[in-house]
Amino acid sequence: MSLSESEVARIAHLARLALTEAELVAYQNQLSAVLAHVEMIGQLDLRDVLPTTHAVRRENVVRDDVVRPSLDPADALFNAPETAEGQFRLQAILEE
Repeated sequence: MSLSESEVARIAHLARLALTEAELVAYQNQLSAVLAHVEMIGQLDLRDVLPTTHAVRRENVVRDDVVRPSLDPADALFNAPETAEGQFRLQAILEE
């Protein structure tokens, strides 16, 4: 499919683009080439191709949650500079 110069000018107007005559001719050729490619794609036999939401297969790679024993609180706090009530004690970083 080949676009006319007036059709390209109309598309440019709809897109709020101010094009020179040279740009109209250049875009006429480029848009016509794109439409020709789309026509070629439209001729493909895609009856056996399943619809997809992504170009490549996507799958969840996150592991399953498994309940298991965790680090003992005393071991976790062993090297902490300060602790309070079984938790790490940190210096305040926000002014009051």
